Amino acid sequence: MAYEELVRRHQAVAIRTAHIVAPDGDAEDAVQDAFVKAYAALNRFRAGAPFRPWLLRIVANEARNRRRSAGRRAGLALRSVEDRRPDDAAPSPESAVLADERRSWLLAGINALRDDAREIIAARYFLDLNEAETSEILGLPRGTVKSRLARALGRLRAGLAPADEGTSDA
Repeated sequence: MAYEELVRRHQAVAIRTAHIVAPDGDAEDAVQDAFVKAYAALNRFRAGAPFRPWLLRIVANEARNRRRSAGRRAGLALRSVEDRRPDDAAPSPESAVLADERRSWLLAGINALRDDAREIIAARYFLDLNEAETSEILGLPRGTVKSRLARALGRLRAGLAPADEGTSDA
C-alpha cells in the first residue's frame, strides 16, 4: 500500500517533530493519531504539493493540542539529536564528556525558552527544515519564521551568556 510506504518514510521525522512540541509520553501517540488524521484527510491534500510539510504540520498540531490539553509545559526531548553523529569514529573519553556537557548546556538553554521559540529553533536546526517547511509546519508566514527565529536565537544567546559577562569587580 502506498500510504504504508509514506508512513515508513516519514515516521522518524514525525516522531522528532512530535517530541519537540509534546511531552515524551504523548509524542508517539500524537504521531499515531496524526497519521490517522492525515490518512482521513488525504482527499484534501493538494495534488503536487510536498507531502512532508503537510504531514509534519498535522503532527505538530496534534502534538501541540495534546500538550495544551494536558495542561503541562512540554520539555524538549531531542533524543534524536544524539543519534545524528557526523561520522562513525568514536570520540576520546574527554571529547565525549565535553560534548555531553555542551549538549546539556545548550538543551537547558533551549528548554528555558518559551514554547514558540523552542519550536522554531528545533524545527530549523534539529529537524533541518528549511524556512518554507518550517513555515508550513508551524502555520506561520515565512517572514514571521525569520523574525521569530532571530528573536529566539537572541534570547538563547542571552540565556547562555556567562552570568558575570558585562559586570565588573571594581
